[in-house]
Amino acid sequence: MKKVIFLLLISLQLLNAQSLKDLHFGTDSTFEVVSWNIEWFPKNGQVTADSVKTIIQSLAADVYALQEIDDTTLLKQVVSTIPGYACHFKSSYYGGLAYVYNANTVQVNAKYEIYTSQPYWNAFPRSPQVLELTFNNEDYVIIDNHLKCCGDGVLDFNDTSDEENRRLRAVNLLKTYIDSVFSNDKVIVVGDCNDILTDLTTNNVFNSFLDDSDYLFVDFPIALGSSANFSFPTWPSHLDHILITDELFADFSKPNSIVSCIRIDDYMSSWNAYDYNISDHRPVGLKLQIDALISTINDLENSNKNLIKIVDVLGRETKPKKNTLLFYINDDASVERKVVIE
Repeated sequence: MKKVIFLLLISLQLLNAQSLKDLHFGTDSTFEVVSWNIEWFPKNGQVTADSVKTIIQSLAADVYALQEIDDTTLLKQVVSTIPGYACHFKSSYYGGLAYVYNANTVQVNAKYEIYTSQPYWNAFPRSPQVLELTFNNEDYVIIDNHLKCCGDGVLDFNDTSDEENRRLRAVNLLKTYIDSVFSNDKVIVVGDCNDILTDLTTNNVFNSFLDDSDYLFVDFPIALGSSANFSFPTWPSHLDHILITDELFADFSKPNSIVSCIRIDDYMSSWNAYDYNISDHRPVGLKLQIDALISTINDLENSNKNLIKIVDVLGRETKPKKNTLLFYINDDASVERKVVIE
């Protein structure tokens, strides 16, 4: 019994010893995009600024698509002290959207807003920001969003002031834009969408994307999983999403491609500490392995992650299958999309 207590105390000490510097996500062989609502940065002044700097450095992602940046001057100062990173703001009015990116790995080709004129303000209280870039000789398009908040969960098609209605129109406009302008491009749509993917069809604002097989919400398994891994755990709800087009399906099926709700609060003393000092949203990250072979049975057997369950593209729990796209949900909140071959 004493031995068990001793081991428990050691485990607790090791857990408490974790800090933001122990976070990790990006690698040299993958392309990472992290979506993060940093609740009215800086939520707690310089404490927030210092923490965000450490988090960006530790996660080492190629691109961060941010929302709710209140003090752009301070964020610029923070990014200027991170070797190799640069930032971009576009909005000429209230917006709060920003990009931070690794200038050593990412070549920015264009950056602009869409749906900026008055007829679209109701659907988009913050105009989406587009970043066209090249990574590892491949071109990508990222669209950062922060859709209208709140609502009662019921979609009223006849009321243009209804929050769900506004989000529905925003989602449909995004799809129209991608279908017409980027029909053959590798597109990643990210942001705080302020709505859940698992609503019934009658109230689901994402139907146009969900019904189109050329698009995939890579974070859908997170929405189907434990609320402990949601991006907005205090509701709890999973509101921050990452959508990809079919040009990226092959990359996402590779063994080291994952999507994860990054539980930064695990590297602090508590959720309350994270919420008070940084944000009420966790970041959601996509990691794409650009050059890799498809997973093998041996790869899965030798994985050092603790698998919780396997689900298919419709969210149904299943066993491993050969030559089938499946989601492998791990206990560290990561989700891997795999095609298994012999």
